[in-house]
Amino acid sequence: MTFDKRMLIAVIINRIVVRNLRHNPLSNQHPIQTFVAFRHFQQHFALYQSRNMTSVERSEEEWRAILSPQQFRILREKGTEAPGTGEYDKHYERGVYSCTACGTPLYESTTKFKSGCGWPAFFDAIPGAVTRREDKSMFMSRTEIVCTACGGHLGHVFKGEGFQTPTDERHCVNSISLKFKDEQ
Repeated sequence: MTFDKRMLIAVIINRIVVRNLRHNPLSNQHPIQTFVAFRHFQQHFALYQSRNMTSVERSEEEWRAILSPQQFRILREKGTEAPGTGEYDKHYERGVYSCTACGTPLYESTTKFKSGCGWPAFFDAIPGAVTRREDKSMFMSRTEIVCTACGGHLGHVFKGEGFQTPTDERHCVNSISLKFKDEQ
């Protein structure tokens, strides 16, 4: 199975579960139980994907030729765009957000929420699409998120901020790291 087919399957499964997070009167299972079961599936699927995913490998010179200077600064040099300036901060159309550098689908619009932080915020990524890394820059320990396929810097994940999301996480992503494609 190719990478694109695996991602399509993951997107479809994720959409089914997100729709079913609302209490289904025909089911005895509470939405949180459904979510916990799905997260268990996601973890195993992500492991499978990370072992079988094709990486996009390019030299720094190739990335410089492909990306704009601002895209290169953020995606390859781990920069950050100014808060409130990104194209997708207040963008809420239905569709999928992909990596600007390699085109890998990263987030579904159904997981995007208003956080007021000045950057696009998501409570979960497409399984296996985003890799977490420890980031000890800026005199603190944070969790950096990168595109699993190409290693492009996306932003950081913050936990326990009190947002009413199923994961209690906020993926704070630079708009410039994303490219949106609507459902149609």
